[in-house]
Amino acid sequence: MSILISARSRLLSDQDWPGYRLVIRAPLRLDCGIDFGPFTIAYQTYGTLNEDRSNAILVCHALTGDQYAADPHPITGKPGWWETMVGPGQVLDTERYFLICANVLGGCMGTTGPQEINPASGEPWALSFPVITIRDMVRAQKLLLDHLEIDSLFCVIGGSMGAMQVLEWAASYPEAVFAAVPIAGAARHSAQNIAFHEVGRQAIMADPEWCGGRYLSLDRKPVRGLAVARMAAHITYLSEAALHRKFGRNLQDRLAVTYGFDADFQVESYLRHQGSTFVDRFDANSYLYITRAMDYFDLAAEHGGSLPAAFEGTRSRFCIISFTSDWLFPTSESREVVHALNAAAANVSFVEIATDNGHDAFLLQEPELFETLRGFLNGCAEHRGLARSR
Repeated sequence: MSILISARSRLLSDQDWPGYRLVIRAPLRLDCGIDFGPFTIAYQTYGTLNEDRSNAILVCHALTGDQYAADPHPITGKPGWWETMVGPGQVLDTERYFLICANVLGGCMGTTGPQEINPASGEPWALSFPVITIRDMVRAQKLLLDHLEIDSLFCVIGGSMGAMQVLEWAASYPEAVFAAVPIAGAARHSAQNIAFHEVGRQAIMADPEWCGGRYLSLDRKPVRGLAVARMAAHITYLSEAALHRKFGRNLQDRLAVTYGFDADFQVESYLRHQGSTFVDRFDANSYLYITRAMDYFDLAAEHGGSLPAAFEGTRSRFCIISFTSDWLFPTSESREVVHALNAAAANVSFVEIATDNGHDAFLLQEPELFETLRGFLNGCAEHRGLARSR
């Protein structure tokens, strides 16, 4: 396979994203049947790869995440989405492990997606971009790991859509995964979650500025539709208890209701803020494609309808983590994965963490989450003979 790499160079593009890029020339066969290529994978690394290349951890990001797990975001300037987890002395200790985090195929932070230029037309791909799946994302990541000459990952870890990628890695490349940590995820997308995604997609497509997906070519942008999609999704990331604790029925900068449709309540103002800031860093068509990839994810269906068959013969070590207040990916769905792993005689541990932070708990300060991960990774590292952190 022909792979062209801008090795350890700054990724320079129209957006000038900081980081690295891998340009893959040979076509990648996608699940939709299309041979896609060339394409670019944008990624970040943290820490140092050891001499025998045995300390690599692949960090898989969620739907609206990106490769900047522990770096300031180049658009918003905000800290990396997992800066509480990644760094010297942190759970994902960059003095002990070498971390790789890549923007997924179909993304909008340097990896090829619908906003990039289609070489055949000279215009942005828009809806001519092929529909991709979680398995396609993982296949692209595998090409990146092959280039880095990492045959076996010490660990693959991620939350939400990242957890889907972790499970796909464990099923598709079991010989390359020593440990797998899917957090707040599931082996398939539920009907409820597909429904929420459809609401978001319809909000985007109903925006007149969407223009059938060709908004970039026309110098327009469906910011209203994308903001509404983000608002609807963000509600699912929280719990009722968290919303009540943060906002209750408190009014926003006023002493009484206005009897109108302005943001009377703090929770309304919060959601509007979430929507308005999201449109600055995310592409509307990428949102359509990535949510569709999550909807299509069904690991059992990929293995003849049997989830245990997906893990048959695996030697990977698993740590499955869920949260009590997560109603987007409830604990019952994590238990299904645990039962399947047990049926496949896999090495698996399971922890349900009590918290009222909802689905977003994997991104927040959760001491029990940190303790669980540190203990699991330390045990795996000792078994694999990795040196302790300095």
